[in-house]
Amino acid sequence: MKCPNCGAEMQDNRLYCEKCGEDIHIVPDFEPELERNMEQSLERISEEVAQDGKGNSAGGEKKTPAPPDGEKRSRRKAMAGWIGIAVLVVILTVTGVGIFRYFSPDYQTRRARQTAEQGKYDRAVRYYTRAMELDSFNIDLKLELAEVYFLKNDKVNYEYWLREIVADPNTNGEQLESAYGKLIAIYRAREEYQAISDMLLTCQNESIRTAYRNYLAEPPQFSVAGGEYDEVQALKLTVTGKGTIYYTLDGTRPDERSSKYTAPILLEDGNYLVRAVYVNENGVVSKIAEADYQITVEELEAPEINVDDGDYDTPVYITVTNDIEGVYYTTDGTTPTMDSAHYTEPVPMPLGVSHFKFARLEIGRSSEIVERRFVLELDTDVTPETAVDTVRNNALDTGKITDSSGHFDDTEAHYQYQYLCVVNFSEIGDSSIDSTDRSGIYYLVAEVLVDAQGFAGRTGNYYAINAYQGSCFKLQTQDGIYTLVGI
Repeated sequence: MKCPNCGAEMQDNRLYCEKCGEDIHIVPDFEPELERNMEQSLERISEEVAQDGKGNSAGGEKKTPAPPDGEKRSRRKAMAGWIGIAVLVVILTVTGVGIFRYFSPDYQTRRARQTAEQGKYDRAVRYYTRAMELDSFNIDLKLELAEVYFLKNDKVNYEYWLREIVADPNTNGEQLESAYGKLIAIYRAREEYQAISDMLLTCQNESIRTAYRNYLAEPPQFSVAGGEYDEVQALKLTVTGKGTIYYTLDGTRPDERSSKYTAPILLEDGNYLVRAVYVNENGVVSKIAEADYQITVEELEAPEINVDDGDYDTPVYITVTNDIEGVYYTTDGTTPTMDSAHYTEPVPMPLGVSHFKFARLEIGRSSEIVERRFVLELDTDVTPETAVDTVRNNALDTGKITDSSGHFDDTEAHYQYQYLCVVNFSEIGDSSIDSTDRSGIYYLVAEVLVDAQGFAGRTGNYYAINAYQGSCFKLQTQDGIYTLVGI
């Protein structure tokens, strides 16, 4: 095809000349039936003119005398005029039909689909292009044109028109889903996952974003807004899809060598510039999310303990004398945490060497740690092991168990006896036990039942063995009052 303006060769599917820039107005091909009708009309007019010029000589009838030469010329001129008029009418009719069709979106669309079905893709492109000029809001035409480029194996224009559909505000939800699905298939085949994520980040359709959320790499969301706080903050980082969050607390750029987010980040007293990125399962990295925090936390009150460090020959109860809420302690010198023993009532001093540490704790907060070191030694030959043996022997003597391992029937279930602590009942206000000097000091032993499956639990039976005399009692408590019952 040549440009009518400059004569340069043009590609068939171009609507303008690449050399001179002139727009090319294409008038569609006439229908074959219309062309045949034009030819037949012209032939009929010619035949009628010829017959009129020869005169009527059929059937051997008498010929009409030939008119004078002047009359012949006049008649020929008249007939030529009628022929010209007829030809002009035909031309005007054909031209009018062509113009109508050129400006008819329905005709252009119908011809586009027909030529596409016939495999004439270049011609189909021209018809679709003209149809879209006439009906620019018709998204289905863009989808059909994109499909024609797909059939032509023209991947560049196929992708171009799909992106045009995605960007068009007139595209409805169903058309969007179709266009996004085709585009994601293109990029997935090329393993261009960053392009998928970038495209979905600009998508305003939530159902599409949800459907393809695993391809998204959105910045992490922070559960706590940046700002100033007077208490510890538990910062949660969340994302949509599968992948990993990496973060830093000092303002440095996070990457896959940074801390991996697995649990809420405790922002304790101090200043933090938290920065985080999300890396999805396809390796696409999100933009950085960040927030600045200033945490100023009031210090918790330290526990106050009733006894001092030292050596003891009589057990005492270690008591927190101020508010006990949130107090935790250890007896081996390790730092208390919220997984350590929770202080709820006075603690009996252990035999031997002990190193207590007490602290008041909240999430992300700790008071000053209070330490106490004790050495408790009793001047007696009765030991905790002796106390346990005494209880076990009593159970054998009464027939409660049948052997020293604590069995009582043919199953594997058995009783065990466990030393708990040494106590001075004289220090317990609610007690019916008369004690003077050292007679109120007892070892406490608990009875434990181990079932045939190996699960152990205390039975609720407790025994008190005098630490100096070795006598054994059953310890009972009712309404907070301890009582020793002889056995």
